[in-house]
Amino acid sequence: MRDFILPNDRDMGTPASKSDTMVTLTVDGFEVTVPAGTSVMRASNEAGIAIPKLCATDSIEAFGSCRLCMVEIEGRRGTPASCTTPVSEGMVVQTQSTKLKKLRRGVMELYISDHPLDCLTCAANGDCELQDMAGAVGLRDVRYDAKANHFEPRNTSGEVNPDYIPKDDSNPYFTYDPAKCIACSRCVRACEEVQGTFALTIEGRGWDSRVSAGMAGDDFLSSDCVSCGACVQACPTATLQEKSVIELGTPERSVLTTCAYCGVGCTFKAELQGDELVRMVPYRHGKANRGHSCVKGRFAYGYAHHRDRILNPMIRDSIDQPWREVGWDEALNFAANRLRGLQQKHGRESIGVITSSRCTNEETYLVQKLTRAVFGNNNTDTCARVCHSPTGYGLGQTFGTSAGTQDFDSIEQADVVVVIGANPTDAHPVFGSRLKKRLRAGAKLIVVDPRRTDLVKSNHIRAAHHLALRPGTNVAVVTAMAHVIVTEGLMKEDFIRSRCDWDEFQDYAAFVTDPRHSPETTEALTGVPAEDLRQAARLYATGGNGAIYYGLGVTEHSQGSTTVIGIANLAMLTGNIGREGVGVNPLRGQNNVQGSCDMGSFPHELPGYRHVKLPEVRAIFEDAWGVKIDPEPGLRIPNMLDAAVEGTFKGLYCQGEDILQSDPDTKHVAAGLAAMECVIVHDLFLNETANYAHVFLPGSTFLEKDGTFTNAERRINRVRKVMAPKNGYADWEVTQLLANAMGAEWHYTHPAQIMAEIAATTPSFANVTYDLIDEKGSIQWPCNDAHPEGTATMHVDGFVRGKGRFIVTEYVATDERTGPRFPLLLTTGRILSQYNVGAQTRRTENVIWHDQDLLEIHPHDAEVRGVKDGDWIKLASRSGETTLRAQITDRVSPGVVYTTFHHPDTQANVITTDYSDWATNCPEYKVTAVQVSMSNGPSEWQEDYAEQAKRARRIQPAAE
Repeated sequence: MRDFILPNDRDMGTPASKSDTMVTLTVDGFEVTVPAGTSVMRASNEAGIAIPKLCATDSIEAFGSCRLCMVEIEGRRGTPASCTTPVSEGMVVQTQSTKLKKLRRGVMELYISDHPLDCLTCAANGDCELQDMAGAVGLRDVRYDAKANHFEPRNTSGEVNPDYIPKDDSNPYFTYDPAKCIACSRCVRACEEVQGTFALTIEGRGWDSRVSAGMAGDDFLSSDCVSCGACVQACPTATLQEKSVIELGTPERSVLTTCAYCGVGCTFKAELQGDELVRMVPYRHGKANRGHSCVKGRFAYGYAHHRDRILNPMIRDSIDQPWREVGWDEALNFAANRLRGLQQKHGRESIGVITSSRCTNEETYLVQKLTRAVFGNNNTDTCARVCHSPTGYGLGQTFGTSAGTQDFDSIEQADVVVVIGANPTDAHPVFGSRLKKRLRAGAKLIVVDPRRTDLVKSNHIRAAHHLALRPGTNVAVVTAMAHVIVTEGLMKEDFIRSRCDWDEFQDYAAFVTDPRHSPETTEALTGVPAEDLRQAARLYATGGNGAIYYGLGVTEHSQGSTTVIGIANLAMLTGNIGREGVGVNPLRGQNNVQGSCDMGSFPHELPGYRHVKLPEVRAIFEDAWGVKIDPEPGLRIPNMLDAAVEGTFKGLYCQGEDILQSDPDTKHVAAGLAAMECVIVHDLFLNETANYAHVFLPGSTFLEKDGTFTNAERRINRVRKVMAPKNGYADWEVTQLLANAMGAEWHYTHPAQIMAEIAATTPSFANVTYDLIDEKGSIQWPCNDAHPEGTATMHVDGFVRGKGRFIVTEYVATDERTGPRFPLLLTTGRILSQYNVGAQTRRTENVIWHDQDLLEIHPHDAEVRGVKDGDWIKLASRSGETTLRAQITDRVSPGVVYTTFHHPDTQANVITTDYSDWATNCPEYKVTAVQVSMSNGPSEWQEDYAEQAKRARRIQPAAE
């Protein structure tokens, strides 16, 4: 594998034109051909000639305020700004002349006259565009003796300077120093155009112009700022500066890698001094994020250095004992001997593994290989099934492949967007920003969600329709939309006849046209007004390119698979599949949910979604691995826990997952873990599952390993080692050491060799290599002989399965029902600043925004229970109870309550039931019947749990 060289990351000044018409012009005597609509500044950069600039950057539209980029154009008067001047055929541009140099020096002189000359001690020294441009224009002296300025706290007579504004240090990650602001508006425009929050503005006029974070009295913490970092990235001076740079100094080298948070898969430059990470900068050529980021990916990487991190292996004979630190050999031999002993005593099926959606493809592949090739069974499961297995089943049945159909760029061509059961501005914020940008450009939005998310209405966007359905009625709403489309003749018959099974469509059409599926009939069930639903269905069917994006609010239901099938039916009915701007796209929750599924983490499927019962599929892996593979599917996580309680499942290797906090029915999970005789937790921290573990193997962060993640758009991105593993090994090496301790003879020396094995055995990855990913930046599977460079849009000429398949979507109510004892419905979700179970983000400054889980409750429901905002309340269900504080809001409808699950002291999943999707066992997190009542603090169960966790995390002092 050749060395990776970071591609050119030069700022071209203005965004690229998307025109197909080419224009040729001359810049300083050099001919250059560029698309029509390109700015003179960008054309000059294409020719290798840089024009000085301050207010221009290629991530936002040209503004033309700084006047530093002026040029001369033959046949035109004056000196126009090159950033706002489009090219034309035959244009002759002069970027360097005596006149231009004099004018530019004069402009720069004015900027510097009101700027502190503290370059040697400034945090941006060596990384400051103002400093660079002063050098570029040859400024050597400032003639002006300014009588007033913005950067000195006091004037020469010692009086307070009325124009001075103190530095704002309120944000935990960056500072705002108005004294260094040049009022270029780049931060304001980045907040508007890139992030879409509109938190910043230019306050005042002329001399008094300064950036303001919101209303009078607001600072960067209290304002609407979401700390995405776009403003910091755009700032050409030290006005907005990362605190890490202030503390550690200017970085000197970069490594390109992929964010390990959500399924968007943002590409970042990890910028370092030596092996010390200084900052994470979103990569402008990242194909998923296009140079943008969120607060988690941009700033919340400090968990990698947190004091809670465990760096040495630990063992104990029983969970009531304290942990004992040991060497790697002792820990691995202890684990291997226990696992072998359990199989000898209880049989080959008595142990299993859980893979992680946070680990790389290569690591996940090895863990499922461990159970199949070393343990000799198929007892492998993953959190990906716990969140998105209905996607695999539903899209596999209808389209023939279990993944999203488009890339994220496709959103720019969408005319109507349906977001169902997803909250992208919180859970997938970079995609959420791209969606908001498209909505501001005129696309229409339909939100199907019990809760009023920010997409329903926020700054400069508003959904055309919000279908605030009752939790658990997704199938009824989707089928009612299909009813409108079919009965009103809005379907695309030509598409259906040519691309889908016509006989199956006839059966489906007969089903959906039944009056019992009409919006009027289902209104009483779903709570969605019939006319609103009819208008939404018409808009999706007739509004142009229609795209559907969905999340866990679709999949985590007892009918999750049915809803996915219904969504696929809608896309096929309207012909919204197989081209840009349309499609069906699951928004994956964690960074490698897609990859975890691709790598064969399910007990019934080998890598590439091929059933383990098929002899021709087993033969491929048997030849590659040199072992026989059991043809019988293994146990899913709930089955493992059931079998543990029954006494037949005894040992578990759990890599990178915290099932005690993330899986439903916490008490049952705890009982299953407590019944096991060997639980191996492989993770960064002593998580909740580790309370019941006998072996702890310290893990490595994404910064400490090589490999790949596969994001929600099937994009395979490289993860590159930024620093050496603090625990001594990358996770794939630990799995290999455990396998070899149990008698395997694995000899991988680099993850590229594991990817080569994946490519050799998995058709959709057939042509994937690290070299190809490095060359292309990333690859979307399928990448094979038919698609040697990957596939951006699926099902272009036909469905993977041949003909698209319409499937009847009969609504079956969940067994979880409200009643007099539990009259409310609880649904759950995520919040912007936190991630999943919070193990990473809770160990960063992100807790300043969300330090505890809260229960959102409608004012009417709160009033009848005597609940006030901030009160302790008891949340009880048929499964258990917990306490947390109330947040009164009309974001939720009467009868519905909502909470997050980021904090283990709340343990929201002690409330959720063990009901699950009929096809995949995906838990029904989103519908739980509950009651809310007043409380005066943590419940008895919470206190007992906290005490047990404290005992379970004792580490024996080294002296003992």
